[in-house]
Formats: sequence, structure tokens, C-alpha cells
Amino acid sequence: VHPHHLIPFGLAHNFWEMGEMGPCGPCTEIHYDHGVGKGAAAQVNTGNPQLVEIWNLVFMQYSREADGSLHSLPQRSVDTGMGFERLVAVLQGKESNYDTDLFTPILDAIHRGSKAPPYQGLVGDMDPNMVDRAYRVLADHIRALTICIADGLYPGMTGAALVLRRILRRAVRYSVEVLKAPPGFLAGLVPTVVEILGDAYPELKQDPCQIMDTINENEAAFLSSLHRGRRIIDRTLQKMDNSQSFPVDVAWSLHRNLGFPLDLVSLMLEEKAVIMDMEALGQLAKEEAERLRPLPQSDLQPDRVPGVQDISELQRTGVPRTDDSAKYTYKLQDGKYVFSPCQATVVALYDDNSLVKEVGQSQTCGVILDRTNFYSEQGGQTHDLGYFVREGHQDVLLPVVNVQAAGGFVIHTVSVPESLHIGDRLDLFVNEARRLACMVKHTATHLLNYALRCVLGDQTEQRGSHITADRLRFDYNIRTPVTGQQLETVEEIVRDVICRDECVYTADVPLNQVNCIRGLRSIDEVYPDPVRVVSVGVPVEQLLHSSNKQHTSVELCCGTHLLRTGMIQDLVIVSERQLGKGISRILAITGEEAKEAREMGRVLAEEVDSLSLRLDNGMKSLVDSQRLSKEIGQLTDVVDGAVILHRDRRQLQERLRALHRTANTAVRKLESREAAEKVQVFLENHLHQALIVDFFPVQSISILMKMVNKISEKMPQSSVMLLSQLDSGKILCACQVPKDLVSSLSASDWALAVCGRMGGNAGGSDVVAKGMGSSSNLEEIIKLATEYARNKM
Repeated sequence: VHPHHLIPFGLAHNFWEMGEMGPCGPCTEIHYDHGVGKGAAAQVNTGNPQLVEIWNLVFMQYSREADGSLHSLPQRSVDTGMGFERLVAVLQGKESNYDTDLFTPILDAIHRGSKAPPYQGLVGDMDPNMVDRAYRVLADHIRALTICIADGLYPGMTGAALVLRRILRRAVRYSVEVLKAPPGFLAGLVPTVVEILGDAYPELKQDPCQIMDTINENEAAFLSSLHRGRRIIDRTLQKMDNSQSFPVDVAWSLHRNLGFPLDLVSLMLEEKAVIMDMEALGQLAKEEAERLRPLPQSDLQPDRVPGVQDISELQRTGVPRTDDSAKYTYKLQDGKYVFSPCQATVVALYDDNSLVKEVGQSQTCGVILDRTNFYSEQGGQTHDLGYFVREGHQDVLLPVVNVQAAGGFVIHTVSVPESLHIGDRLDLFVNEARRLACMVKHTATHLLNYALRCVLGDQTEQRGSHITADRLRFDYNIRTPVTGQQLETVEEIVRDVICRDECVYTADVPLNQVNCIRGLRSIDEVYPDPVRVVSVGVPVEQLLHSSNKQHTSVELCCGTHLLRTGMIQDLVIVSERQLGKGISRILAITGEEAKEAREMGRVLAEEVDSLSLRLDNGMKSLVDSQRLSKEIGQLTDVVDGAVILHRDRRQLQERLRALHRTANTAVRKLESREAAEKVQVFLENHLHQALIVDFFPVQSISILMKMVNKISEKMPQSSVMLLSQLDSGKILCACQVPKDLVSSLSASDWALAVCGRMGGNAGGSDVVAKGMGSSSNLEEIIKLATEYARNKM
């Protein structure tokens, strides 16, 4: 390699780190010149698109600690990363990845299907209508979507699934709005991707139709929201002055109610040169998270829930009780849940502790309808969220932020951007993703209850539950602590019912007949008549006429449930603890979150295995031992806070405690050995001295204290104080005084006087003491310590 082609850079470019902490090291990059020619070396890492990094080699030799310091890794390695598409561009003599045969067939397919102008490779200002950008977005995103879906990852609401959902929606937007392609066009690119990458990734060829169906279903759902969101943004902009920034409450409403990614809202506004207060938007997000935090019933906006007198007034004036049976009107269609539309009329409005006939704009009030498909908080299940749309005002969303029931009336807490009157007709839109997540958790809760009774016995009774979109909580009575093996058996029973994809049956049964159902837990609560019965795997009618106990989950429940158990996918218990005598609480998660918890448990187990192996191999130095002990402590904190299986957490915690004990024992032995070695050298210079005050470089107060102890053992009539300055600038102090001198010189007073002078503190007994402080003049501190002791002796 010619010397002119070897260019040194500083840490900003040639030092790679994975984050604030962890393995890191210097790196060497390989850049390729696509045409700069003379003077290219001076333009590396300056942003010139013709100079492309194609390879990076990281020499993993350090670990960045929490305090920012670097320590050498016990085992070093080279981490190599190559840009596949960039290397193909080099081999094929192309300046752009998109000009290689990895992308050109996709770009050609986009041209044929969309009828857009041919791709020209234009960027920035040369592409004013963003047509070529749209080509690149679709080509890149359809590859990612095809491979991820084939690999079992589907667009969703959390983690990697949420990222994939955003990728799909961005691709749909460019396809429809920029290229003017017809619906379904995006999925039509899948066969081209399979043709290009199918040999390298055979799983792409297994079921491309399923990949296309997934993309089409998600596209259809997003297009409905996209069109409405576009109208809302345009309508809002028409009302604004040029000097105004876009209202953050409208942006947040689009995000919360229509599922609009906030970055998509920002991008739409950026295209129209409209600003938005991102800090205020972040504050709204924080407030929303706080508001969704479970609160006691008494704290849930009492001024918007009618009191006893108002309920009586509603009944006296003939306002009908809310028909909320529509909350149960949904069906399974081609493996997807379809929720029936619902229209309703406003029959009462409640605001500021009183019933009113209308509500002005920008207010929050309680809304009572003649009918609703929103689920009000009851039966342990959290309330629905969503929005209303007034008839004739399709572009104005009325967000529903809370739903409660009182006296047979369902009260929706609603933010009203414009006025609302009694008699207004509304279209009701439930947040279907949140509702479905709650249905999953509620059905899973029933299966968990059933499995606990199978394992622990029929005397096991539910003592409470709380179901949200994120996780489920279940309280139950116990006689003896539940073992890890019992919890594992509970999980296996639940997963077995999930795998069988059992049908979930519901029926309204007269209260006097439910006692005929064998195996139903005793009725010690007040239920409506008729009461709703939920049974898994066995029709309710069969339960009513069977004289034998059925081995299935059957409960009285007003909640919303799945129609089949398969959608739960998985269940893991992430926490189990006793609340008090005889009561235990389980926290569990389902679906993708459960799978991620299992994977996280495996990853953490591998981390513990790695630490155990390093400990078994032995530590050659005190620094290595101390670092290993610190890493064990840090991993313990990670395990304590990680979302993993409860039994995995217990096992890992036990292993880490044992490793910590072993590591600490090794540290103490090495400290003692190091202290003994240093004391031997030290004593040669301080024999037969009654007072020893000196500086000794160590990085641990425990080593310094051990040195003081050993010096005192060798010279029992000497008063000893050792000081040591750390890399951080702090000064350690340790001292010991012979017992027959403590009446005149106390070790604790001595250490306190010295450390106090350094702005620090100290403590101990009359015989031994230690402390810490800060000073830039160590000689002055040694002089002070010496004079103090001599004056007392």
C-alpha cells in the first residue's frame, strides 16, 4: 500500500465504541475512491459521497467503565465489519449501491408498476419532487420487510416489531404519495426481492404469498389513517397564521389516536416548511405516560365522573343507561380480529361537577352516550382508549382518555377541540391495538388462574388482578411458598392450552343457574343477573348440563376476551412475590414480549457463564480481580432489573452471589499478599520509629488499611498513618494507634482532623480509623498529620 494511502486520524474517527460502556478499541477503516482521484486523501471522512468506507476493523482491547476510564480486556479480538452492498458496488464499478444488480431489478419493477419517470439517481436539490428518493426508499425498505417477515418478525407495537411497522408505513407513504402507485403495489415487489436474494436466503422462497399478505394488510390499515391524518394536518394548517408553529396537541392526537409515528408528522410538516415545538411535544409524551400509570379509583378525574346526586338526576330525567354490549362485537376473520363500527348519540355531558348541555372548545369533559363500544374499567381490566368523530366533522378527533362506569352509565372522559352538544351524533373508534392487547392478557389471566389451581389445588383462590396492554398482575392465596418448579409447571400448562388454540366460549347465564357449573369457584361477590360466563375449550351450554367437573378454565367475567387462545402465543412469569401472609402476586407477560424475555434470559446466562469461566481461570493480578468483582456487581444490577423469567432471575442471582463471594475472597487474598509485599519494603525504611506518617500509592482503602494493620503487627508500639492519592484526585487515609496510647491519641480523632482539613470525613475507633478527602498538596497533609500526632503523644 502506498504511504500516501495510509492516513492517521484521531479518536473521533479511529476509535470505535458500542456505547457509553463496554468493549471498545482503535480501528482502521478502508475507504474506496469512486472518482475523486488526486487529492482524495485530504477528503476522507469529510462527507464526499465518492469516498466510501467499505470496511472497518476494530481492535477490541479496552473496556470503557462507567467512570469513563479504560481498562485492558483480558482477551483481545478483532471485530470486522464489511458493507456488503458497498463492496458489490466496488466490484461492479458502480458509484452508488442502487446502481448494482442488488437493486436495479427492484428499481425496474418500481418503474413498471408505478408508471413513474425512470430512476435517474438524482439526490438533494436535483430531485425536487423526491421521485428518485422514493425509488430508493421502496427498494431499500421492501428488502428489509421481505427478509424480516420471512424470518418471523411482523409489524407490531413494541421493540423490533415497531421499527418494522414504521419502515412499512414510510414505504407505503412514498409509494402512494410520491410515486402515485396503486394500493397493493408495495407487496408486488416481493417476488423481485425473492428472485434476487432467494438463493442466499432460501427461507424467502418458502411462502412469499404470506409475506405479501402481511404487507397488504398493514398497508390497508395505514392508508385509512394516512388519508385522515393528511386531511387533519391540511385543515389545521389552513387555520394557522404563517408565523405560528404547528399545534403539538394536534400532532400528539394523530400519534395517539391514528397511530401516526411522530417522525412522520414532523416529516410532513418539514415538507411544508412548518415548524413544531419538539420540546413541548416531548412534554406531552411524558404527561401521557404519567397519566396512563395505574391510579387508585379515587384519583381518576372525579370532576368528570357524576356523583350520586347527578346519577339520580339522570335517572329522574329519563336519560337511558348506556348500552355497552357493542364492546363484545368483534370477530375473527382470516386470522385477524375485526371490530364492528359503532355510532352513538350524546345523551349527557358532565363538567366541573355538574351536568351541562354543551361544552366549549379546548375543554375536557365527561360524555355519556346512548350506546358505546368502549370498555370501561372493571373486572380488573383497564379501560379502552380511542377517539370520537362528530357526524359531519370527519377531520376533528375527540380523544377519549378515560372510561369509567357509574350507576349503569358509561362516562367517557373526552378532550373536546371544538364544541360538543347533547344530541350530537358520533362515530366511535376504539384503539384496537390496545384493546386486543388487553384481550390477550385477560384470557391469559384466566389460563394462569386455571393452571395455578391445577398445580396448587382447588383451594387456590384469586384475590385480585389487574390487566393492561403491557402485562398482567394476578394475586392469589397460598398456604406455603410456591417453588420454582411449580411455577414452571404452571407455565407449561398455560402454553399447552395456547398451543392447542382452544376456542373461548362466552354466554350470559341466569345467576341462579351458574351454581350448576362444576368446578366454578364459589360466588362470594355481587354479580349482575344474568352473569357472563367465560369458558375455554368447552361450550358454556355443555358445562350447564354436565354432571362431571370439566378440566378447563371457566369463570364469571365481564371482560373482553380472545375468541381463540392461540393469539396469546406465549406466557412467562417475570415476578412472583408474597404480599403478606398467605397472599402472593404474579406478574406475567405474553406474546413477543414473552419471547424476548426468554431470549434475554439466555443472553444473561451466557454473560454469567463468561464471568464464571474467567473466575475459574484465575486472576493474575489484583486489578483484574477487582475489575471482575465490579463486573459481577454490574451484571447483578442488570439481572435484577431485566424482564426475564422469574426462575431464570432466581438462578442467575444465586450464581452471581456465589461468583461475587468467590471474587471478593480472591480480591482479599490478593490485597493481603500485595499489602504484605509492600509492607516488607516499607518497613526497611521505618524500623523502630514511634510515629510513622507516609504516602503509599494504592488504589483501594482496603489495601491501605491492611498495610496499616500489618505494619502495626510488626511494630506494635508505633502509631501509623498512611495516605494514598487516587487517580481521581481523592486522598485515602488509614491509621492505627497502640492501645496504650489511645488516652492521648485517638485514631478516629487523628483521621478526622486530617480528612477534615481536606474537606472530607473519617470514622472508626480509638485504635483504627479511615477516611477520605481532597487536596492538591499531599506534603502539607503529611506534615499536618505528623504535627497533630506529635502534639498528642
